[in-house]
Amino acid sequence: MTTRRRWLAAATTAALAPLLGSAASGAAKADRKTPAGSDTRPPGALPRRPSVRPPRIRPGDTIGLMIPSSANWDPMDIDVLVDALASLGLRSKLGKHVYDRRGYMAGRDEDRAADFNAMVRDPEVRAIHCIRGGWGAARLLPLIDFDAFARTPKAVIGYSDITALLLSLHARTGAITFHGPNGASDWNPTNVDWLQRVVWRGEEAVFENPRELTGAIVPDENRTRAITPGRARGRLLGGNLTVLTALIGSPYLPDFTDSILFLEDVQEAPYRIDRMLVQLKLAGVLERVRGVVWGTCSKCGPGEGFGSLTIPDVLDDHVKSLGVPAYWGAMVGHINRQFTLPVGAEVEIDADRGTLRMLEPAVA
Repeated sequence: MTTRRRWLAAATTAALAPLLGSAASGAAKADRKTPAGSDTRPPGALPRRPSVRPPRIRPGDTIGLMIPSSANWDPMDIDVLVDALASLGLRSKLGKHVYDRRGYMAGRDEDRAADFNAMVRDPEVRAIHCIRGGWGAARLLPLIDFDAFARTPKAVIGYSDITALLLSLHARTGAITFHGPNGASDWNPTNVDWLQRVVWRGEEAVFENPRELTGAIVPDENRTRAITPGRARGRLLGGNLTVLTALIGSPYLPDFTDSILFLEDVQEAPYRIDRMLVQLKLAGVLERVRGVVWGTCSKCGPGEGFGSLTIPDVLDDHVKSLGVPAYWGAMVGHINRQFTLPVGAEVEIDADRGTLRMLEPAVA
């Protein structure tokens, strides 16, 4: 290349540099800012479907009982569950494999999925109550008959590992599912009351922790605390944080755009909660929500010493920074008394009061 041609090339590049730089900068800004209402969803998230209300539970109904996750070690737990349902005027139908065990799971994946699919197709079964969580429900998702469930949606109830079923059923069919006590959980008056109000009577309930005096001069249990004050409305989505993050990138995750996100977990160190919230942020989930409810994180303390963040520290970093209404302390999680939350129903969060208000019945 001659000296003149080199000079012309250099001059042209210098002249165009500001324009090229401006265009690149604009493209980068556009990539960084994704409008909440755009079609860009977190990896694997399915398009939002209209919510579908399953039939309510009525006296005399038959409840299907199955285990999608870990084995139940004590058969007496199932006896108590059957008796509890009978005392409430309900019949029980056990899955064929509830007493199976393969390692830490309640039998083979194919058999646990067969129990669930059989209950979906069984016209006698009105609702499906998962007996316990642990680990294993996500292994069933490729084996679930979502088409059959879409034709005859039923109330599916459970929490913890059951989050995989609750979210995937809603994502694939639009059916409202229920994050509430597992069958082997305590059948105390609080748990029974919330189940009946939401899944049986179809109330538009307000979820608010009771303010009880337990010997102190002011209530010191079941307190809530605002992370960011304010109110917002949206579709209620969430569940166990560990299980939810494990679904990112899979074809079983709902679209969290304009949702109210609720989360809980158990026995996770703060650094692990931090890591999972970062994962939700990097996947584009957190930036799309309108509000956040943090329930409980049982046995999630920082341990001894001063080398750890606390759960409130982590929530400030990742939830408060969103600028949406948020609070923590709701009766959701691995606790004896808990709400039954309708996954997929429209709700309103009031972070100042620490409440979630249903805007529609969750059952038909």
